[in-house]
Amino acid sequence: MQNFFELLPEKSNTAIALGFFDGLHKGHRNVISLAAAEKKNGLTPVCFTFSKSPKSILNGTSTNALMTNDDKIKTLEKLGIEQTYQADFKKIMNMTAHDFVQKILIDTLKAKKLFCGFNYRYGKNGEGNAETLKNYCESNGIELTVVPAQENEGEVVSSTLIRKLIAGGNVKKANELLCSRFGFSSVIEHGKRLGRELGTPTINQPLCSELVVPKFGVYASIVTLEGGDTYCGVTNIGIKPTVGGSTPLCETWMPQYKGGEIYGQSADIRLLEFIRSERKFSGIDELKNAIIDNSKTALKIYEQTEKTL
Repeated sequence: MQNFFELLPEKSNTAIALGFFDGLHKGHRNVISLAAAEKKNGLTPVCFTFSKSPKSILNGTSTNALMTNDDKIKTLEKLGIEQTYQADFKKIMNMTAHDFVQKILIDTLKAKKLFCGFNYRYGKNGEGNAETLKNYCESNGIELTVVPAQENEGEVVSSTLIRKLIAGGNVKKANELLCSRFGFSSVIEHGKRLGRELGTPTINQPLCSELVVPKFGVYASIVTLEGGDTYCGVTNIGIKPTVGGSTPLCETWMPQYKGGEIYGQSADIRLLEFIRSERKFSGIDELKNAIIDNSKTALKIYEQTEKTL
């Protein structure tokens, strides 16, 4: 898949999925899959999205994303998208709805079929919606498909809902709606080596600043190291109050790992299920016993989990 940060004229006619697609959850995948399916009809499957969240730019807030940009690009490729345009929202945010459709979708990207969600907005101040897009498409011989809301247990599947689930610790449910596992990859850093002294050596990683912060506590996780080997993880997200921590970080013990030191390498952490809330223990021995108990729970969860998703 080709990934562009600038708008380049397409050489062939396209089928375009429109949206920011934070997390690429079930509802998003309905839109993406329809565009990808047009490959068989001779159209290039394209995703038109943004490099940063429009809402975070307009509101001046943190991203609180559900998926890193790297994961988003890899997932779009797996879903069959051949070209992704990650536009700079600031450069086009003041375009009128008409100019966005005419100059970008039609003139530049050669759209023949468009796919969007029921709540899609575009153009300056979000003046364009699915209904106005339908009118533009009819005038230009373009086929538009507006995908209705995807519901789960009576609730509309949305990025907002999934963020609330993760912030509340319900990553198991969040993962079901995401059709993937929430997590990130980052370089392993040196810690205080307390885990090694306890017999539970951990890998320490800073939390990914662009992602929503999960509820502080202990999670069962899947850890994938640089070589591709996967392990059960007991991951603590939080500040480690028992040992006087103050900066939130991600700390993971792999009970089954027997290898050497891996500082400086990258590790991919995917949260599976919440085990317990973070709390301050009376001392190191109580903390160690809790870690051992958590590992038993985590191993059971890990063994019942499909390793690829």
